[in-house]
Amino acid sequence: MLSSRASLCVAAASGLLALSACGAGAGDGAQGKGKGAQGQGQGRPTQVGFVVVQPTAVAQTTELPGRTVAFQSSEVRPQVSGVIQRRFFEEGSIVRRGQPLYQIDPSLYRAAANQARAGVANAQAQFEAARVRADRYRPLAEIEAVSKQDYTDAVASQRQAAASIALNRAQLETASVNLRFTTVPAPITGRIGRSLFTVGALVSATQADPLATIQQLDPMFVDIQQSAADLLALRRALASGGVTLARATVRLKLEDGSDYGRTGTVEFAEVVVDPSTGAVTLRARFPNPDGLLLPGMFVRATFSQAIQQNVFLVPQQAITRDPQGHATLFVVGADNKAQQRTVTAPRTQGAYWVVTDGLKPGDRIITQGLRDLKPGAAITAVPANTPQRIEPPSPEQMKKMQQQKGAAGAGKGG
Repeated sequence: MLSSRASLCVAAASGLLALSACGAGAGDGAQGKGKGAQGQGQGRPTQVGFVVVQPTAVAQTTELPGRTVAFQSSEVRPQVSGVIQRRFFEEGSIVRRGQPLYQIDPSLYRAAANQARAGVANAQAQFEAARVRADRYRPLAEIEAVSKQDYTDAVASQRQAAASIALNRAQLETASVNLRFTTVPAPITGRIGRSLFTVGALVSATQADPLATIQQLDPMFVDIQQSAADLLALRRALASGGVTLARATVRLKLEDGSDYGRTGTVEFAEVVVDPSTGAVTLRARFPNPDGLLLPGMFVRATFSQAIQQNVFLVPQQAITRDPQGHATLFVVGADNKAQQRTVTAPRTQGAYWVVTDGLKPGDRIITQGLRDLKPGAAITAVPANTPQRIEPPSPEQMKKMQQQKGAAGAGKGG
């Protein structure tokens, strides 16, 4: 009986001993984990990549909507009334300035010209007779063989005959011009559209509709709309001296999203603001030898209006925005610690932010290793895109790793 009670006591003691061992193992394991975490936090400084920035000049690129306009556009209109007898062109073809396009019935105008020509001949005959009479009366009036009044009337008749010649010649010229207008020529060189009147149609000089329209498509104009506020800001920047005017070379993006292969230049800007849109029209000129641009197309124009001086180009991944929208970045401090700065970055330029304030020449901007980077953290700064060096663990690190592994195994065994 005593021996069985002793056996129970021994078993109970053994169980308590085992529980104590498990508790100790668990404590050691937690302690090992704490040491491991502490060792990781106190490891080598975070390696980051940086780029060195220097002030530079950056073009202020603007993308604005625009619409293509023919370089020259002219409506073919009749200047006399009549019936169209012939059409001399093919619709959609290229016509040259002065080329005949339509023939209007010239019968009435030819008759009017002949009548005016006969009137000139009649006036010349009357003038000749009046001149001879005045010449004969001059010596007779001097010897008073005829009255001076008769001589005066003869001179006046001569002058009236001369005026009649001038009048009939003007009428002949008018009739000749109208006769010439019966052949309707092309006013400019370009591509002619469809004919709005056919052979046999009656046309007049006062009609509202043109016979056809000719447009010169090479070169081509592009009218670009820019808000008056943006243009005012640009002029203020130019006046301040921080921005210089750039030669505005324009590139186009077509309606299907493709780029137009050729570049153009801005010709001029209007001096008035459209009251309905609040925009100013800028006109650019583009070569169009292939006829790809057609009048009325909507395009997107990209061009540089000015060059901004003494700004910094910072890779976009280096800059973040806080909840208030302020741009911040990290620079490598003098004591190899991460230093956070607030900068002014109003716009992007390709893969870069354009920073106008907050940086100095030679600053080292951190662009890699930014994850979980805190202000004041110790860092190891290397140039961006430098390969990382992976070294084997030291003996002390191996010993700690083995201790942590043993503690973890003891905890599992408990």
